Amino acid sequence: MQKISFGIGIAIISLFIFIGIIGPLLPHVSNEQPNIQNQLKPPSGSAIFGYDENGYNLLNRIVVGARIALVVGFFTTLFSAIMGTIIGAISGYYGGILDEVIMRIVDILMSFPGILLSISIIAITQTPSYAVVIFALSITSWVPYARLVRSQTLSLVNRDFVIAAKAMGAGDLYIIRRHIIPNCFNSIIVQATFGVAAAIIAESALSFLGIGPQDSASWGALIDSGTQYLLIRWHLAFFPGLALFITVMGINMFGDSLRDRLDPKLKI
Repeated sequence: MQKISFGIGIAIISLFIFIGIIGPLLPHVSNEQPNIQNQLKPPSGSAIFGYDENGYNLLNRIVVGARIALVVGFFTTLFSAIMGTIIGAISGYYGGILDEVIMRIVDILMSFPGILLSISIIAITQTPSYAVVIFALSITSWVPYARLVRSQTLSLVNRDFVIAAKAMGAGDLYIIRRHIIPNCFNSIIVQATFGVAAAIIAESALSFLGIGPQDSASWGALIDSGTQYLLIRWHLAFFPGLALFITVMGINMFGDSLRDRLDPKLKI
């Protein structure tokens, strides 16, 4: 069962990445123009997902939306993982007052719903660009990485290889960079897979509320516009929602399988 979940997750992620990178570059996608005659047409042989309210092929819009989800999910997770790993390693390694201050900041950030804090940041900047959305999501997304790396650092700092490195005169930054962080990689990678899924959902939620990236092809924006015609044209909201569901499910399946493979306690 684990191998099946891992294989399905890999297949979905590979397809998602391929569509996100290559799809929007295809001529029939990048050069598509709205056609009033095709407005709200249901799925057919010429357009298996139908057309939206502007006359665009809905499948093409979903393909463009895959790139938005890929960019936001990847960079949000990348920045969050880097920030959280560094902060967590420093907090756990040095301990004391520094650790207390960092952990209290973490507790404060965890007390705020992440999506509400992101909305507040975007509202303050009044520029819901990709960069601002990624920054807003990263503000709270680094917290799980910091807590995870801190807990592992606390268990590693008294290990023999760290004590030996100190005895040989290695500096603190060298020990953190060469001994602490590499031993946390497995857990960070697993956390990052779930982080990508969470970032994609968060971006879709922001776009659904109308405060995400100003691109109507975002899956959240497509679902939002589709709900206005839900009773007469079900396909407008269903297919973007299905794309979001399958993508997040595939990433989570991959993350669960990866955790089982990398966790030594589950191999006993």
